[in-house]
Amino acid sequence: MTGTAAARGSTAAILAITGLAPLVWGTTYAVTSEFLPPERPMFTALMRALPAGLVLLGATRVLPRGRWIGRSALLGVLNIGAFFPLLFLAAYRLPGGVAAVLGSAAPLFALAFAAVLLRVRPSGRKLLAAAIGMLGVALVVLRANAALDTIGVLAGLAGAASMAAGTVLTGHWGRPEGVGPLAFTSWQLTAGGVVLLPLALITEGAPPALDGSAIGGYLYLGVLGTAAAYALWFRGLARVPATSVAFLGLLSPLSAAVIGWLALGQSLTPLQVLGMAIALGGTVLGQVGDRAQPPSERPEPLSPSVTDAPELADPRQLSSIEE
Repeated sequence: MTGTAAARGSTAAILAITGLAPLVWGTTYAVTSEFLPPERPMFTALMRALPAGLVLLGATRVLPRGRWIGRSALLGVLNIGAFFPLLFLAAYRLPGGVAAVLGSAAPLFALAFAAVLLRVRPSGRKLLAAAIGMLGVALVVLRANAALDTIGVLAGLAGAASMAAGTVLTGHWGRPEGVGPLAFTSWQLTAGGVVLLPLALITEGAPPALDGSAIGGYLYLGVLGTAAAYALWFRGLARVPATSVAFLGLLSPLSAAVIGWLALGQSLTPLQVLGMAIALGGTVLGQVGDRAQPPSERPEPLSPSVTDAPELADPRQLSSIEE
């Protein structure tokens, strides 16, 4: 196998594993609607983030130091602490289809942030892939009688932008040397959970009484839907350009539609099946030409010297984002 073929195979394998994360996230709606207490979005967001973060933090026993204290806090807010509440706010104020379409704008936001933060111009292919992906998701989940709510729309767009910014920064900064995906995930989940704790108490008051089904649902969301899924997501971001990983988020609403069909008895029309094919085509098109990061690109030290110069984007990393 030639070096080029091996690199393509490696990238495809990384993307396939990373894609498991949004597939698992797509089960959140079914679990929430069938097992969790109703009308408690902030509490659910908190239970997804903080317990999992603390457990992983205790298991890995690695704390951020130096510049990574601020970085992990910022990433925790973008990927968890801000994204979760905005996601739930949009979901509660808008029909699910509208919220999902707004969320599918994340690849476009990721391309914009990459252009601003990394000074990488998005290619026409990437922009086309993002538009195709949004069209496919719209065909799957959008209904003709969908109502719009200004606050819900703004929350949905802000949530997509928050996740996109976190994705781009996570891919740009990488991980500190010697810190694995689980420890890196624990920093962000804990930081995001700390932000969510006062929000949940202020907006919803004391926690609700939980039965066995709710406890099982929260365990599933915390262990598989959050800790494991985000570890896979951040692992992929360390190896593949962030603007490629962002397109994998289109798999989440498709997964939700399939779960609804298989487990909840919801129907799938031929138009929705066509939308799935179009969204998958956009996802694949968003990956064409990208490759895994070269082995020579190592994570930076956890505690850099005070004499380190300000960080600039690695030219090799920029060249790997074929925009």
